[in-house]
Amino acid sequence: MLRDGQRTDTEIAEAAVNALKWNSSVPDDKIKLSVENGWLTLEGQLDWQFQKDAATLVVDDIVGVKGVTNLINIKPRVNIPVVRDTIKKALERSADIEADRIIIETHGNKVTLRGKARSWSERNEVERAAWCAPGVMAVEDELVIAP
Repeated sequence: MLRDGQRTDTEIAEAAVNALKWNSSVPDDKIKLSVENGWLTLEGQLDWQFQKDAATLVVDDIVGVKGVTNLINIKPRVNIPVVRDTIKKALERSADIEADRIIIETHGNKVTLRGKARSWSERNEVERAAWCAPGVMAVEDELVIAP
């Protein structure tokens, strides 16, 4: 309970856990928190920056919290069909690239490009398209130049 406007670290932690549970923007099961001398630390891994920001906003105004350190990492989940489709559409929009000559493979958040590009410029454009797909964290370019 509040004593002279003060809360124990345990009470602050309980209030923070409840606040995170009640916020629909924050997947509370993916966040660990700790409190030391009123300072709250958030850790975990989320898919979106807005979730990380919401977690801080939710706990920042809790009575007794002196400050918040947000150590949550953002690691988006990759939706493989969406990644392939995004890259394929980007390639098809470019008149300079023959999309049918490019094979796109995804493994987790990594994209591997295989096939034939007609020039270095086309190869670079294909790689750029892969990097622009949502959730892609690595691109392995195995394209060969074959005019």
